[in-house]
Amino acid sequence: MERTLVVSGILVILVVFVFLRHVRSAIIPSVAVLVSLISTFGIMYLCGYSLDNLSLMALTIATGFVVDDAIVVLENITRYIEKGMSPYRAALVGSREIGFTVLSISVSLVAVFIPIFFMGGMIGRLFREFAVTLSAAVMISLMVSLTTTPMMCAYLLKKESERARGRLFQAGERLYDRVLHAYERSLSWALRHQRSMLALMLATIVVSIALFVVIPKGFFPQQDTGRLMGTILAAQDISFQSMKDKMTAIVDIIMKDPAVDTVVAFTGSSGGRATTNTGRMFIALKPLEDRKVSADLVIARLRKSISSVPGAPAYLQPVQDLRVGGRMGGGQYQYTLQGENLSDLMTWAPLIEQRLRGIPGIVDVSSDQQDQGLQATLTIDRSTASRLGVSPSAIDDTLYSAFGQRQVSIMYTQLNQYHVVMEVEPSFWQRPDTLNHIYVPSSNGGLVPLNAFARYEITRTALAVSHQGQFPAVTLSFNLAPGLALGDAVSRIESETHKMGLPAGVRGSFQGTAQVFQASLANQPLLILAALAAVYIVLGILYESYIHPLTILSTLPSAGVGALLALLIARVDLSLIALIGIILLIGIVKKNGILMVDFAIEAERREGKHPEEAIYQACLLRFRPIMMTTMAALLGALLIFSQMLTLYTTPVVYLYLERFRLRMEQKKAARRLAVRGAIAGATDAP
Repeated sequence: MERTLVVSGILVILVVFVFLRHVRSAIIPSVAVLVSLISTFGIMYLCGYSLDNLSLMALTIATGFVVDDAIVVLENITRYIEKGMSPYRAALVGSREIGFTVLSISVSLVAVFIPIFFMGGMIGRLFREFAVTLSAAVMISLMVSLTTTPMMCAYLLKKESERARGRLFQAGERLYDRVLHAYERSLSWALRHQRSMLALMLATIVVSIALFVVIPKGFFPQQDTGRLMGTILAAQDISFQSMKDKMTAIVDIIMKDPAVDTVVAFTGSSGGRATTNTGRMFIALKPLEDRKVSADLVIARLRKSISSVPGAPAYLQPVQDLRVGGRMGGGQYQYTLQGENLSDLMTWAPLIEQRLRGIPGIVDVSSDQQDQGLQATLTIDRSTASRLGVSPSAIDDTLYSAFGQRQVSIMYTQLNQYHVVMEVEPSFWQRPDTLNHIYVPSSNGGLVPLNAFARYEITRTALAVSHQGQFPAVTLSFNLAPGLALGDAVSRIESETHKMGLPAGVRGSFQGTAQVFQASLANQPLLILAALAAVYIVLGILYESYIHPLTILSTLPSAGVGALLALLIARVDLSLIALIGIILLIGIVKKNGILMVDFAIEAERREGKHPEEAIYQACLLRFRPIMMTTMAALLGALLIFSQMLTLYTTPVVYLYLERFRLRMEQKKAARRLAVRGAIAGATDAP
């Protein structure tokens, strides 16, 4: 992650150099990036944050954002220098002209993160650090761009006549002029066909909503941490010796895989309960550059191999940095059944487990239901035992000495002490017919065989009964096959259990990661709407208008289409990380609208230009900073679709809303004149 942060900073500086084609121009935003990021470290220290994955991700993303303000200021100052103005004068005029625009961009970007500040639960606590870090970097960059950047422009940049124009500069200038001229012609076409462009924007709204509905949804992207965790669930009546042999066989198979480095395995544990038929494995994989395959592919390969060990199914799952609650089981996700009646729960749990095994894409289904263990119930004929001189306490002491691990002595050495435990040999206590060879001392001094006055019966019993709250519960664990999103799996499981018609006393619910995913899925639309509402309110306050914020927000549907299409093409789920990316995209794309709308408003107010002329000039003048900030923020294809649309749809939306605003003002003026006329008529009346 640290290397990614450095690389992103270098790429941002290269973008500035490509567009402005001057080394000194590239130095200025690089200083702004360094000062903003280093100052953000101080804010993180005061907040008690550390350099973890989330804060480093915020800093990496901030590299593209904090340079935006400096780029906008630098480009505007450079534009005045290109007109022949001195660097000092250009710094004063350019920074004064662009100051409100930069303020609007930064404040509205921070407003996008306001809903994240109020997210609840563990996810909210995680992303709150991300939002605070990124917001602090943006606000610091605002101060730097309005102070340090103009000062550096005044002293580092040269007049246009003093600059050396090489071949690279001239070639870049010609290329940029061609691109700008192509955009100018296409923009003129778009303004001549305003209804078509407005229809296109409305279509993008419909398409973005449809894509949001159909796109596969997930929780967090599957990680490859280089570690696997395994669970062995053997038959419930298996002995310790047999369990040990099967575990050894499974470990040997896993160790033969070329991607595996080490394996640690033990038996006798199941989510806090000591049960003989369960085992755990912790597998360390070789580095990715050595094994060449992902952890999921390693699991798929091992799944076939370890299935050859009969009577001991083993389940593997990749270890994730973030695991939310739930019980220990054979899979990453859990579906828990609770029952008011234990017998109903034990009847329905195997049926639902079998149904889950038949759902396509759901693998490694396992259950923590442990109700098939064996127990030996000893029935004593007390009258016969009394006649033979055998007391109940003698029977109890004898059985405890044979099977209860009675401590009979302690051996002391110089460093340690060892407890001596008495029991029968393991070959005897592994089978119940050993009771036929047990002798109990009698009161007359002899030994009486246990089967002379007692008999045993083999029955089924529960090895353990899990509870959730006050009710007994059975948890079904499962994994997902590659290509199946968690949202699709949750929908399929809910559909299948609904078809089964569970009795009123048995109810199922997702637990752990799947449960948190359900909650986050329900909050995703609200989170996006809250971000849009926060941006609208902030822009409304800044522009003192109800209309112009809508013009700026009109850029967002195309951004949603571009982002969702990119996820579908790349076959990536709409996870929480992708959702945060879409929220960031809101901040990036609305910045383009601000750059155009802000200039158009000023041109109308100060120069008295017609709205169409004002927005046309704004689009051409802001084309270069829009392209620079977009490339610096993303350096990829995610914004290409939305960027192309916003350069054409935003001017059209601006004109429609501006006409609407003018009509509203004309109606208000007409009403005021009518009121004044009525008042004047009443005053003149005798």
